[in-house]
Amino acid sequence: MYENIPYAYGFWFLVAVNVILFAFFILSFLAPIKKREWRSMGATLAFFVTLFTEMYGFPLTIYILTGVLGSKYPALNPFSHASGHLWLTFLGGGATMMTVIHIISNGLVFIGFAIMWKGWKLIHGAKGGLVTDGPYAYVRHPQYSGLFLVMIGMLIQWPTIITALMFPMLIYVYYRLSKREENEMAILFGDGYKRYMEKTPMFIPRLRRKERELNYEH
Repeated sequence: MYENIPYAYGFWFLVAVNVILFAFFILSFLAPIKKREWRSMGATLAFFVTLFTEMYGFPLTIYILTGVLGSKYPALNPFSHASGHLWLTFLGGGATMMTVIHIISNGLVFIGFAIMWKGWKLIHGAKGGLVTDGPYAYVRHPQYSGLFLVMIGMLIQWPTIITALMFPMLIYVYYRLSKREENEMAILFGDGYKRYMEKTPMFIPRLRRKERELNYEH
């Protein structure tokens, strides 16, 4: 049982494997080219390095929380792997709660990567043309929206202090990147892209989307 393991961390091989795996998919679907894209990607990869380091390598969040709470920390063996699930530690629920957490978090990660893959496929298939169908009919930057879903899924699965602080900063980083990309797209595609911007949200789709055909001038 995980609870009987006195210290379930220090598995740096697992840290490396998970970081490489996530980095491969993210780099494949976002494919940064310009310097500003690589800066945003560097911040994104730092998020996942931090996440998996705390998940398998060094549990900084648990050290901080046990230091602050002392004997009030609600786990007898805080450094077992099961106690690393902070939702279980503070809210309880046992195996049922863990199953629910994994279903939700893994579902969000899967959906996020699926959206990123679909957006990547449409962009490359357009060969430089304006894409407004598929996930682009709901948000202007579905690949970034998909990345946010992946991050939210991992935050639900394994919340840490540092990644919780990094996440809103990353949203801001990609917001600024998106604005610069949109300025370039408006120059390239003119009024067609401006009309698309007026009707389509940036990252979060509207709850109820009116049925319409978008006729944009490329």
